[in-house]
Amino acid sequence: MDADIRSKRTQAKPAPKPEPKKKPAGRPADTTSKKLMRAEMLLDITRELAGTDNLNDVLVKMVEITARETDCERATLFLNDEQTGELYSRVAQGEGAREIRLLNTKGIAGHVFTTAKGAIIDDAYSDPRFNPDIDRQTGFETRSILCAPVRTVKGEVIGVAQALNKKGGGFTPEDLHLLEAMTTQAAMALRGSQFIERMTKLRLTELEFLDVVADTTSEIDLHVLLQKVMREAVRMLNADRSTLFLNDEKTNELWSQVGSGLDAMQIRFPNHIGIAGAVFTSGKTINIPHAYADLRFNPAFDKKSGYFTRSMLCVPVVNKAGKVIGVTQVLNKRGGPFTEEDESRLKAFTGQVSIALQNAALFADVQNMKNYNESMLESMSNAVITTNADGQIVTCNKAGYRIMQVREEDILSIPFAEFFIGANGWVAEKIQETGDGIFELMDAEMEFGGQKASVNLTVQPLVSTDGKKLGSMVMLEDISAEKRMKSTMSRYMDPGIAARLMESGKQEDILGGKSAVATIMFTDIRGFTPITESLGAQGTVGFLNDYFTLMVEEISKVDGMLDKFIGDAIMAAFGLPIPHDDDEDRATRAAIAMIKTLWTWNIERKARGQLPADMGIGINTDEVVSGNIGSPKRMNYTLIGDGVNLAARLESACKQYGARILISENTFRKLKGTYRIRDIDDVVVKGKTKPIGVYEVLDYHSDETFPNLMDVVNHFREGRKHYRAANWDGAVRAFEECLKANEQDKLSRIYIERCELLKAAPPPDWDGVWRMTSK
Repeated sequence: MDADIRSKRTQAKPAPKPEPKKKPAGRPADTTSKKLMRAEMLLDITRELAGTDNLNDVLVKMVEITARETDCERATLFLNDEQTGELYSRVAQGEGAREIRLLNTKGIAGHVFTTAKGAIIDDAYSDPRFNPDIDRQTGFETRSILCAPVRTVKGEVIGVAQALNKKGGGFTPEDLHLLEAMTTQAAMALRGSQFIERMTKLRLTELEFLDVVADTTSEIDLHVLLQKVMREAVRMLNADRSTLFLNDEKTNELWSQVGSGLDAMQIRFPNHIGIAGAVFTSGKTINIPHAYADLRFNPAFDKKSGYFTRSMLCVPVVNKAGKVIGVTQVLNKRGGPFTEEDESRLKAFTGQVSIALQNAALFADVQNMKNYNESMLESMSNAVITTNADGQIVTCNKAGYRIMQVREEDILSIPFAEFFIGANGWVAEKIQETGDGIFELMDAEMEFGGQKASVNLTVQPLVSTDGKKLGSMVMLEDISAEKRMKSTMSRYMDPGIAARLMESGKQEDILGGKSAVATIMFTDIRGFTPITESLGAQGTVGFLNDYFTLMVEEISKVDGMLDKFIGDAIMAAFGLPIPHDDDEDRATRAAIAMIKTLWTWNIERKARGQLPADMGIGINTDEVVSGNIGSPKRMNYTLIGDGVNLAARLESACKQYGARILISENTFRKLKGTYRIRDIDDVVVKGKTKPIGVYEVLDYHSDETFPNLMDVVNHFREGRKHYRAANWDGAVRAFEECLKANEQDKLSRIYIERCELLKAAPPPDWDGVWRMTSK
């Protein structure tokens, strides 16, 4: 055995001896091979990048090569933007092509860029320089980081290359040397591509600038020109908003028109106030990179409008003579603060359009002077007729043709005394009697087209600047009963219904007051406060206008009558002023349609990142009193009575029962159609002693929003029977069956809790009625 051991030992000794002899001989060969492979790889990089001068393509290839050669999960190449002081990347593996920007002093990439020294981070989350926000946004988990500066052959750092998560362990100094060598090799191609891209953009920008100036300066309408200039300034500088303020020399105010069409409005303020006033008075540009850090910035407008100003560029608009005629203000550049290049471009642009602005302003003044009288007359609902010094009728507005029931050829160029004849002859006499004075007559009687009309008549002379009489102006205000009635009723009901009422001759009875059975609806928005807080003042007004438009349209479709808006609530009536034999069904159908329309609108709102809205609706049928109610100076057609109050209580009760549409037993009993309805309670509302049955309408639901709906309705009906009989355990079992069919049924949970309370403290005189203690 000892011999065997000695034999094994002697056999084992020669084995390690050749290894030391091979190692010294192998290292130079391995090093040379690696150097050759690296050189070949770097030459490959040069060849691959030489095939393209497009910066995006160069970035894509460099990211691919970096990920491959460093054997990592993800790679990114950041280049420095000297104008904004940011590192930007247009390619990030795994996220698609998009531009990412970050300050060139922040994070690990910023540290490597500013220090020009590479870094190996084995545990990213333990390094204080690491920013985990991007991981949270993308869902990618960064474990290790290899980061190297991108240097040119002259040693200038132009960016940073970054590799994330080494696949086969951790990054090594050899990986860092390799990455630095690769980026240096690619730096020339990157620099060249950057230069080509910048030159291409500048060329396109110059051509686009010339096109924009040519298109803008060709506009002569001042308001259209203002909109064009502001729109092009926003697009040209890649900003959020732009406003062009012109100086009004008559009032020493800066003014601008915001919006277009009927929504257009003018903003005016003294020309020495705020940032715009400072630029106008000094003639110097103001560039604020961080608005709230600048003492000159007034945040009051942001608070009022809900807009948040980050950066601001304001330049004077100077005409050819060197006079400041206004200022252009641009807000919130996307991707960083406004640069010197932005200042130069905006100055050049406003300088080019200043002549067009002055010409347009002059044209607007002339046009306003020319059209002033015509615009004023055509916008009036009263008849206005003018005559020349010879008494011949020169003009008549549209309201005049309508009120007097004549055509243009019937009145123009006709002597005044020949037109106003017969029953209206006294008008010509009054004009002659007044001479150069003013004559007024209230509630006068005239005749047009064989029909009598009540008018307020005003006659006054037209005088030139030197006091010479040019003619006369006659104004006729139609105050006939038909006009008053139709105007009043059209505010509350469909114009077609108002017209039918006028034809029936019953309008006086309706407006004077009547008692009738009607179905009243109240609606209210749920969660309105969070919506207003997220939208701001202007956004809230726009939201309500859109909401009311949709809801009132559904009411009008079934000939319902809008009574009034109460904040965010709506009060409507069905059966007034014209009753139908199915007004209860009309109200119910309108309520169902309103919920469905709201849900459809919510889909659009969610797509825009806005909060969804919800609503509650209460409906009751009862006898109400309607009529024009108010003071002599302010009258409103409205409804009053207990029936109105109960509808309002039912709308409020929607919150307590987790419902959207509640109707009273008065309405339920008169329904002619078939609906999915469940009896939910017998209640005594606050201020009343008699109980009333309450029902929930569920027809707006689909199988997705309320699964197993009819199963729930049937189980709920069984639960209500036990509840009325004070069989609390049986009621709970039935309501639990409701929850098995639809676990989201809030009303069933409410009843289970109520039964548990009643079981613990049984009422001595239980009658199945629930008494409300709040409105």
